[in-house]
Amino acid sequence: MDAKIGLIRGDGIGPEIVTEAKKVLDRVCAKYGHTFHYEELLLGGASIDAYGVPLTDETIEAAKTCDAVLMGSIGGDAKTSPWYKLEPSKRPEAGLLGIRKALGLFANLRPAKLYMELRDACPLHDRVIPNGFDLIIVRELTGGLYFGERKTFTENGKVTAIDTLKYNEDEIRRIAIRAFDIAEKRRKKVTSVDKANVLDSSRLWRKIVEEVSHDYPDVTLENMLVDNCAMQLVKDPGQFDVVLTENMFGDILSDEASMITGSIGMLSSASLNETKFGLYEPSGGSAPDIAGTGKANPIATILSAAMMLRFSLDLEKEADAVEAAVQQVMTEGYRTFDIMSDGCNKVSTSEMGDAIAERV
Repeated sequence: MDAKIGLIRGDGIGPEIVTEAKKVLDRVCAKYGHTFHYEELLLGGASIDAYGVPLTDETIEAAKTCDAVLMGSIGGDAKTSPWYKLEPSKRPEAGLLGIRKALGLFANLRPAKLYMELRDACPLHDRVIPNGFDLIIVRELTGGLYFGERKTFTENGKVTAIDTLKYNEDEIRRIAIRAFDIAEKRRKKVTSVDKANVLDSSRLWRKIVEEVSHDYPDVTLENMLVDNCAMQLVKDPGQFDVVLTENMFGDILSDEASMITGSIGMLSSASLNETKFGLYEPSGGSAPDIAGTGKANPIATILSAAMMLRFSLDLEKEADAVEAAVQQVMTEGYRTFDIMSDGCNKVSTSEMGDAIAERV
């Protein structure tokens, strides 16, 4: 296969972890006979430094010519970076929201898997996670509260703010279809999370999801209120397979799920549009405090590259090979500093990338 991949190296540790993911992708090409052509793109703080804005029209157009985009972390230290002295629309994260909207990236996928080798890092008691867990949160990414109308004004002498939570049936249906499609290839269960006991938007959400479920008779649908889901994630995360939810709920629940895996440095993510195009990135931040020290964990970015192979390029066995290589280095005791424990082999960012690439 010939494929064109955009590379957004990002800020902080971003360039380091993207380098290691590219190393693994190059190994996949060498082993399986593929050719990947890379185009370097700027986003976030790096784009501000170069062009004065976090996202340019040129980056958007270049991304549209790619089969997929692999990205490192975006942003910096909000207390010290000059990027955060700019108005909000000019800050690094605004570029991320902008590219999601420009590319129609409505479906965010965030797996949360506990590797049994890392169970001591999990904050949950052993009796809660006897067999680990492996779930994926499917989050609607371009609608809801974050993209609704908003305003701040004075009413009766008091400053008042309004944010609008809005969804239409088509927005709900397309993300539900994506979740059920994924569930069919996993353990065939979808837990749809809403607040239907209070919100009209959630009542519509539940109605449309239940309609979609009729087209997937082999997939079990469970409806769950968001507050209960937050509790169940720490009570029994193994009960979940595919968790489907709207934008704000998904933002919160995916962070909760990331923490119970033991390290956010292990968590990949994908944002997909209605074609096979996707933007793939680690779930963690740019960690500017450890940038350039060799301490960054590249596994989340490498697993994001595996998701790219699977969801955008239809290279299932290659994705499986990358994930198996990650599992192998875990079993063999290789650890970056964030997941280090007694008796293991502490390695640098590049050494971890080498170890995984060698085992593909």
